[in-house]
Amino acid sequence: MEIEKIVNKIEKRTPSMLGRGSFTRFSILIPLVEKDNEVHVLFETRSSQLRRQPGEVCFPGGRIDPTDRDEKHTAIRETMEELGIEESMITNVHPLDYFVSPFGTIIYPYIGTIKNLDLLHPNPAEVGEVFTVPLSFFKGNPPQKYEIKFKIEPEENFPYNDIIGGENYKWQIRGMDELFYYYEDRVIWGLTAGILKHFIDVLEEK
Repeated sequence: MEIEKIVNKIEKRTPSMLGRGSFTRFSILIPLVEKDNEVHVLFETRSSQLRRQPGEVCFPGGRIDPTDRDEKHTAIRETMEELGIEESMITNVHPLDYFVSPFGTIIYPYIGTIKNLDLLHPNPAEVGEVFTVPLSFFKGNPPQKYEIKFKIEPEENFPYNDIIGGENYKWQIRGMDELFYYYEDRVIWGLTAGILKHFIDVLEEK
């Protein structure tokens, strides 16, 4: 292959994230609502009928379908389906930083406002309960942080003889912080807490 053809092929590409195709992609919405004359954040609890993480606190959202126009469309569509509302009730939708999980997922978070909580009709197959928390609570109460440490375990036939250091190779092992917010009898943790913390940090940037 000629160098000119190689350069032309690369020049016409739109760069993405290496390995993106092996990740499952999700979009979520952080819904903001007005309640008691102040801004609240709306949360769901996952239905007890769900196989994965039943009963856990989360934001509306889900997997990006091939038919979705883009990540924003997924966040809006999933919110409509889960909360039983029309698209016209979801406004001011804007992206935050996307998050690459060590567990093989990419999360695209958005913030948006929802009008008229009285018109919500949560889908019982997906949503166990809906509740709100004043945004001021999260600004005044930083999350508790705990570290999770990962362990390297190469498979049995890993070719140690082909790398310098062999079985004593110095792997770069990193950990991950898990965040926990506690509000009344609610526990908000995991990806939901991490994305929420990012949102609060963005708001407090100077």
